[in-house]
Amino acid sequence: APAQAPPQTLPEETTDQSAAQSPPAPPPAEAPVSEKYYEVRSPMVGTFYRSPAPDAEPYVDVGSTVSPGSTLCIIEAMKLMNEIQSDYSGRIAKINVENGQPVEFDQVLFLIETEK
Repeated sequence: APAQAPPQTLPEETTDQSAAQSPPAPPPAEAPVSEKYYEVRSPMVGTFYRSPAPDAEPYVDVGSTVSPGSTLCIIEAMKLMNEIQSDYSGRIAKINVENGQPVEFDQVLFLIETEK
């Protein structure tokens, strides 16, 4: 009778399988904004409005100067109009949301170039 070779063991693939089954790594954090810019983030889910009424002037435009307490926009949530105010002094560098657009919690609404 032919000599029996010892049973071959296949290389274990558990490492590959467990890596494929583990949840994906979180995406890398957003690149930090330059220290001269401050991000104004939405404190709630709702609808973004740049002005107090459809026929009114926007609260701010790119280039507008703001100070702590300046109203930047309104976010409507559950029929309540919530004024979003600046915590910083500076100039509006960018408006990231269009008027009437839905926004998510923690979404960046404005970039303010701070006067540091």
